[in-house]
Amino acid sequence: MDSKSDVTVISLGGSIVSPNQVDTDFLKKFIPTIREWLQEKDSRKVIMVTGGGNPARVYQSAYKELTPTPDHNASDWIGIAATRLNGELLRALFSDICDNMVVTDPTAPLKFTGKVLIAAGWKPGFSTDNDAVVLAERFGATRVLNLSNIAYVYTADPKKDPTAKPIESISWEDMLKITGTEWVPGKHTPLDPVAAKRGSELNLEVITALGGDIENLKNILNNKAYKGTKIGPQ
Repeated sequence: MDSKSDVTVISLGGSIVSPNQVDTDFLKKFIPTIREWLQEKDSRKVIMVTGGGNPARVYQSAYKELTPTPDHNASDWIGIAATRLNGELLRALFSDICDNMVVTDPTAPLKFTGKVLIAAGWKPGFSTDNDAVVLAERFGATRVLNLSNIAYVYTADPKKDPTAKPIESISWEDMLKITGTEWVPGKHTPLDPVAAKRGSELNLEVITALGGDIENLKNILNNKAYKGTKIGPQ
């Protein structure tokens, strides 16, 4: 990758692309926002890694209902297929500035020649958060935006603990205390534990924020004050 390139990685949660069905209202705002930001500076590039969202949940639930002893790997592969479906949609929507097919192995030989690169699930054992961190390392990105349906990392699960408080900034050391470092299928953490471990080793800056808040996304992209949690160098 050209040393002059300015690469931002966005881990785009399936929960905002396809929460129940494809959220076209969100995409109608998100896509021009990214396009406009890219046009402002020639060196800018964006890597987007798509999650599975509702299609993953629906098909994984059906598998678990129909199988007496569901296999974790099989369930993961079903979820990965859903991430790739969302990825193909994003690639089609950015086709004029996305030269590559959807990336399904972030370690495979790859020449990133367009303005946008779309990636999706790789293999069982972690989520697309980890794929985003792998691509950030590979293409020299200094930050990853983790956009989902949650605005902040909290001190505890706010759905279970009414005293949970939002965290605006947290070190990797403290983040790992929340996420752990081992992948547990079905466990909900603010960041995939495998991704958190690798992000910590790289000392990446990761920003978690509410993906549907387009004005806030613009602020993050333009290094202005934003609502969200900064993970990493303090």
